[in-house]
Amino acid sequence: MKKIFAIAIASLAITSIQAQDINDAMRFSQTDLNGTARFRAMGGAFGAVGGDFSSLNVNPAGSLIFANNQVGFTLANYNNSNDSNYFGKNTSASNNSFALNQAGAVFVFNNDDDRSEWRKFSFSLNYENARNLDNSIFSAGTNANNSVDKYFLSYANGVTLGTLNNYYFDELYYNEQQAYLGYNSYIIDPTANINTNTSYYTNVAPGGNYYQENRIHSTGYNSKVAFNFAAQYTDKWLFGMNLNSHFLDYRQSSGFYESNSNAKYTTGSTVDVIRFSNDLYTYGSGFSFQLGTIFKPAKEVRLGLAYESPTWYRLTDELSQRVTTSGYGLNSTQNNALYSTVTTDPNTTMIFVPYKLQSPGKWTGSFAYIFGKRGLLSLDLTSKNYGTTTYRPKGDFSTTNTTMANNLTTATEVRIGGEYKIKKISLRGGYRYEQSPYKNGTTIGALTGYSGGLGYNFGNTKLDLAYAYAKRDYDQQFFSQGLTDAARIKSVNNTVSLTLLFEL
Repeated sequence: MKKIFAIAIASLAITSIQAQDINDAMRFSQTDLNGTARFRAMGGAFGAVGGDFSSLNVNPAGSLIFANNQVGFTLANYNNSNDSNYFGKNTSASNNSFALNQAGAVFVFNNDDDRSEWRKFSFSLNYENARNLDNSIFSAGTNANNSVDKYFLSYANGVTLGTLNNYYFDELYYNEQQAYLGYNSYIIDPTANINTNTSYYTNVAPGGNYYQENRIHSTGYNSKVAFNFAAQYTDKWLFGMNLNSHFLDYRQSSGFYESNSNAKYTTGSTVDVIRFSNDLYTYGSGFSFQLGTIFKPAKEVRLGLAYESPTWYRLTDELSQRVTTSGYGLNSTQNNALYSTVTTDPNTTMIFVPYKLQSPGKWTGSFAYIFGKRGLLSLDLTSKNYGTTTYRPKGDFSTTNTTMANNLTTATEVRIGGEYKIKKISLRGGYRYEQSPYKNGTTIGALTGYSGGLGYNFGNTKLDLAYAYAKRDYDQQFFSQGLTDAARIKSVNNTVSLTLLFEL
């Protein structure tokens, strides 16, 4: 398949140069509760607990809680189940995958100088999959009013017919490419057959009751490597810092199908079946930093405060598209009764100009009560303002950035965890609740999660097992404009994690 670079000239700063929207931004701005089995079993409430590799992703001062040098890694099994309701029809899809979810090492150094108030130092390196992007969604139902023709019309109106007739697909901007696909597949036609024409009409059979299916299958990860340094001042204060390198790799294949049995036009073409395929590949890297402190006012009590900066991504999109239509009079000016099928495949992968995405930063406040060697209870409160999510260059994404600022809000997350030890066995449980990042509370609903697990201490080796359950409802639009009707998705994630730790 031919690959072509899409060149965007800075002086032509229009929002349709590229296709990124609020859904893409949310996909890469949200994170899952991943990490070690102990971390997941206790609901991720580790901001003041520390002493766990994944706790460093909440509060980097937590590496000082390690008593000695350790290495560890975590394997995870992800199972995603998505139940869809689209105009009253229920469908479902699921996906199952395995991944190396975490791997890290920590080195602890005690200061033997009794004259110094700096008691302890630690260095660590930890890899973690911040979000597993493997997923499958299938939606189907009968739309009484809207056809996918509205998608192509929304892009085509305003584009001159001469542009569609005289330029190759890879020479067009994104909005013009969508018009090209609709025009060459006979979904739309110009109202006037002159090069200056900028208005179009639909060839989709009228009458409503359009049966529609939408399949989405995705694979990928949003991972990071944290370089951690922490220092303890007296017996009460712990300070830490992370420098994070992020790596993103995401592939999504979507296939849309529409059909109807409506009466055809008596003159002109009539389209009654449409298949629209999109293959998207997004990849890139990013940077963020974290600062954190843990204060011990008493032996049993720990208080934590941590800040995580925005993640500054630099991303590239590759996109290939194909449309197949069936109907009467397609590619025929003489016989409108002839039924045929037409495929519009540019055989081109568009490589868009790299762009930047700034995901929101967040604050975390934490409390932990330690029951000696018997166990602990912990609480984390996190605040994350999704309204600050921004695409750059701002001039190219002004409409999308305004949409995010107007529709997204600050989401608070509550995580509660507990651990109880019986000799060498540890029993753990957790709960988490995360508010919707949308002001309306429904486009992406609130998340509720429960978890549990156990661990066994062999001495210099520890083995931890955890199960985590999370559910969230959200709206899945098939397209960002034109056909904007959405399926309601009830998403359930089940994760089993296994961690092996070695003391050095």
